[in-house]
Amino acid sequence: MAQKELNLGILAHVDAGKTTLTERLLYEAGAIDELGSVDAGTTQTDSLTLEQQRGITIRSAVASFSLDDVHVNLIDTPGHPDFIAEVERVLSVLDGAVLVMSAVEGVQPQTRILMRALQRLRIPTLLFVNKIDRPGAGDEHVLQAISDRLTTAFVPMGSAHDLGTRAADFSLSSGEDPALRGRLAEVLAERDERILAAYVEDESDVSYRLLRDALAVQTRRTFVHPVFFGSAVTGAGVESLMTGITDLLRATSGDPDGPISGTVFKIERGASGEKIGYVRMFSGTIHIRERLRFGHGLEDKVTAISVFEQGPAVQRPAVSAGAVAKLWGLSEIQIGDRIGETGTGGSDHHFAPPTLESVVVAGKPDDRVRLRLALGQLAEQDPLINVRQDDTRRELSVSLYGEVQKEVIQATLASEYGLDVTFRETTPIYIERPIATGEALEMLHAESNPFLGTIGLRVDPAPDGSGIDFRLQVDTRTIPLYLYKTVEGFSERMDQYVRQTLREGLFGWQVTDCVVTMTKCIYSVPDGPPSRRGPLSTAADFRKLTPLVLMQALTRARTVVCEPIVLARVEIPAGTIGAVMATMARLGAAVETPSLRGKLATIEIVLPAVQADDLQRQLPGLTGGEGVLDSSFAGYQPVSGDQPIRRRTTANPLNLDEYMMHLARRFGGH
Repeated sequence: MAQKELNLGILAHVDAGKTTLTERLLYEAGAIDELGSVDAGTTQTDSLTLEQQRGITIRSAVASFSLDDVHVNLIDTPGHPDFIAEVERVLSVLDGAVLVMSAVEGVQPQTRILMRALQRLRIPTLLFVNKIDRPGAGDEHVLQAISDRLTTAFVPMGSAHDLGTRAADFSLSSGEDPALRGRLAEVLAERDERILAAYVEDESDVSYRLLRDALAVQTRRTFVHPVFFGSAVTGAGVESLMTGITDLLRATSGDPDGPISGTVFKIERGASGEKIGYVRMFSGTIHIRERLRFGHGLEDKVTAISVFEQGPAVQRPAVSAGAVAKLWGLSEIQIGDRIGETGTGGSDHHFAPPTLESVVVAGKPDDRVRLRLALGQLAEQDPLINVRQDDTRRELSVSLYGEVQKEVIQATLASEYGLDVTFRETTPIYIERPIATGEALEMLHAESNPFLGTIGLRVDPAPDGSGIDFRLQVDTRTIPLYLYKTVEGFSERMDQYVRQTLREGLFGWQVTDCVVTMTKCIYSVPDGPPSRRGPLSTAADFRKLTPLVLMQALTRARTVVCEPIVLARVEIPAGTIGAVMATMARLGAAVETPSLRGKLATIEIVLPAVQADDLQRQLPGLTGGEGVLDSSFAGYQPVSGDQPIRRRTTANPLNLDEYMMHLARRFGGH
């Protein structure tokens, strides 16, 4: 019988012991003979030099081990909030997760962010309270924090003892333990009528077998979260956690004979600079030298396969459903691509966008080309850093989640590429949204139209967060099918031209949340009627004319610049409410009425992302170091007052002379 596969994520707030737990699981399962150390930089999953130097996880990493008949692909993820996009990429390929927290610090801000993401994506999750051997460790305060800040649907699976000492340990409760049976019945009865009926009739008569089976079902359906305690350093409680992983999470086998289907969740470069894609297989089998479809209609041949079997990946001739593998040979593969016969573009998963950007400056002017290539490779690993190149000012800028990410990029450029760089001031990333409807038309042979084609476009506002929607509303007989082969092919290319143009709107920011409709299309032919006669239109004519028409339509629609906002939950000592709310008011936050629970006050606010960073810095001083701010991206809101302007990196199509000179320099008139 084939082994079942379980793709398991290990997630945590930074410094909760996530990587150490990963190492301990590999050791206890026999995948490694000796425990590595985060401090010594010898763990299996923190392989980057920078990770070893800083003692933090920056890139997700995969290792594997076997538990009975279950093969576990263990995916270690970053814990720092600046790398949340790396975490969310991994979530889309998981069967289950272990969310780690410290028995000393308890539930921390990133713990809550991760739990929300796991719940949103309905990923079955076990909770592991680590570091019970550390001074200050406790169990009751952590369980209370789980109830207050994560979920009330949890079940402690046993009890910890000798907390705060090297002898600290964890014991699984037996089926005869009335406390466990009572808690199981209480939590499970909310979603299981059989248990509810039996519990109401005779609380003591509910069988443990029924409760245990229901716990597994509800854990896999993400309704309930079992809680384990232990120490990754000493190994206490880890065996119990491993039992929970096999008993309570669902392993999958998939269909190795089905159509090929997988998702790419990580990209890295090999020793020779070749691109390597990490793929989670959902269906089918991939063999070496097989041609694969992926992304937007791309195709390439797989030249090598490594499968995670016991510890690191090993070379294999094929990879089948359920497994995680590394694929070589797919030179155009990107993070989020689906592969195989069912592959259609990128992942449906949406990430909170970076809200900051900064210009990167090479220490030596001659290093600018090398810097562009290096940033391009880093963008393969993390597409959301979104490298922008301004050829006019010879500047490169990147999008960021925070200062730590900026420091990591700087250190990576130094250590891996030998590039000494500095960053200019970090500034917010705004967007533009259309205010009204605007239309524009450029006719073939008109004086204002230097290209061989007619294009009409209309821009309409769309709901917030909807992105860009391109629609084709023209007579299909007027489409140059000799260039684009099919109507769908023409629509796809026009969609690309539109999206490329909207990267820089009237104020220089990305334009989004709009519908762009093509209302007119005509091409030139040598033997056509006088109104269309002339040299045969080329694809370049439509590509170059689109920005002219679209920016005119956008000018008539007008746009408003919008700033990123966050929804924040602030927990502070009740005695500091006055000072904190006064600061929030100065920062322009929309504040809900505080809720009090004992000596703790909770305030929910909405405020600009930049002001959230200011509040985060001021909070310790306002609350005696006891305030906690947990924030999540909440969209964009119009900027009040003057509209912020970002300098364009390309020529403005609204200035025809400038635009034509730019095209002449870039394409040599073609």
